Amino acid sequence: MRIDKILANSGYGSRKDVKKLLRAKAVTVNGAIIRDAAAHVDPEKDFIFVGDDQVRYQEFIYLVMNKPAGVISATEDRVHETVLDLLSEADFSREPFPVGRLDIDTEGLLILTNDGKFAHEVLAPKKHVDKTYYAQIAGLVTPADIAAFAKGVILKGNATKGEEDYETKPAVLKILTTDTETGTSEIEVTITEGKFHQVKRMFESVGKTVLYLKRIQMGKLVLDETLPLGAYRELTEAELALVLTRD
Repeated sequence: MRIDKILANSGYGSRKDVKKLLRAKAVTVNGAIIRDAAAHVDPEKDFIFVGDDQVRYQEFIYLVMNKPAGVISATEDRVHETVLDLLSEADFSREPFPVGRLDIDTEGLLILTNDGKFAHEVLAPKKHVDKTYYAQIAGLVTPADIAAFAKGVILKGNATKGEEDYETKPAVLKILTTDTETGTSEIEVTITEGKFHQVKRMFESVGKTVLYLKRIQMGKLVLDETLPLGAYRELTEAELALVLTRD
């Protein structure tokens, strides 16, 4: 692996900053000064130092973000700001990607990583990682809706695109509040899949509209409410385990 990538990924600044360190003869590998940014080293075997600090290279990065509305869950887009645009240069350089997606107008818990195996564990249908959302609904949610969600509702396919109707897997719907004056409800819903606009389409199937949607939990990992919208931080090892934990 290139020395400039290793150092940038280890928090020593941008590639430009790293080149300055190399030119200043501040970087050594196995005791030898390295000045070539393209020099290849093995972070698992070689002893890399910046000054007196030994570089502890971490192959994978795991981030949790409180995604704001107006930002898309993608690695690049020509029109919209992406979640990667919210990262620092150092974190961006490690090439993370969102684990799954949240709609552009949906807020809340989003995990980003460069660990493809972990992402597969989270997203694989056989793993059934629960995802819980808080939503504000136009319409009074009823016990009949709870029963319908528990059985599985039909999502209408787009015939012009050759899409067939799809019956969802059972979901757990909880009514938090209903307001007869405004005709609105607050709910939490837990699903195990991630179909396109799934929560919105599930409520459409029972004649209601999602006004606001926020993901608050994945597996047993709960959204850190101290994170402002658009902010993120690294996940701890314990939190990583929670993502794949089920009852």
